[in-house]
Amino acid sequence: MDVELAEERILILPETLSVEQSEGRAWAKRIEAYGTMAKLTGFLSRPDDAAFEVIYRERRLQPFWHIGCTAHYAYERAHDYRVPVGEHVTEVMVEGVPRPVTAGAYTIGGLERCREQVEREAWFDGISGASDPTLAAYLKNATTPGDPATLTAQTEAGVVVVPPQAKTSMLVRDVLASAITRIEADTVTEERMVVHHVDLVYRPIHAFRYRWQGKEAVVEVDAVTGLARAGGSTFEHYVGKVLDAEFLLNAGVEMAGLFIPGARLAEIVISRSLKAGKAKLAH
Repeated sequence: MDVELAEERILILPETLSVEQSEGRAWAKRIEAYGTMAKLTGFLSRPDDAAFEVIYRERRLQPFWHIGCTAHYAYERAHDYRVPVGEHVTEVMVEGVPRPVTAGAYTIGGLERCREQVEREAWFDGISGASDPTLAAYLKNATTPGDPATLTAQTEAGVVVVPPQAKTSMLVRDVLASAITRIEADTVTEERMVVHHVDLVYRPIHAFRYRWQGKEAVVEVDAVTGLARAGGSTFEHYVGKVLDAEFLLNAGVEMAGLFIPGARLAEIVISRSLKAGKAKLAH
């Protein structure tokens, strides 16, 4: 099996909300962040705004992976065809060869040449590695290309850049395995995988931690969609930390040592090419 990997890319989704705009939306969710009893208290008697303190504000870039591949198969197989004939036919001459008729049909052999193409596209949370197809909606927005230097500049500007925890190579392997299909063949003439997307996408999140009655709670605001969500996390332990550039550039190297479940050929040949990504983007 030949596997052609596109170059990995970093893509960054720009903010559509400022931190100040996000804080206004988070403020409306602050009571909800403290749970059901706090919401009930809010209905009965609205807590004093002065009782809430914003103790931490966070601008962060949170990662997810977009991986897409296309499997190409070409193969041959022998097949017998039953050709129906008229009621009183007992034999048919085909290219000088007599074909006996049984049960109203004669049989002729042939060689089928077949081609199949299977496409798979997947989105994974960059922290948990869990599949999350809803992340596809983010890519309807324009992105800007990034690189380790871009992320370092973001870190120096006070943005928390969360490193992906899920290993790229394992995610790519899983997507490739999902594109391997069962074929009935006597001879396989082509078995090729083209990975046209290995993209690490960063989306902006604004998070606010509140203190109220001695308790703390977090509200997150998606700075792309504007959606505010009670709960969530903050990532202070990554404040000021610069990402290691090697975290992204290892998929091809690590893939070479991985077994791909369902692969029919013993040898898996990994190659890296910008053409894989460019070919897909051209369509």
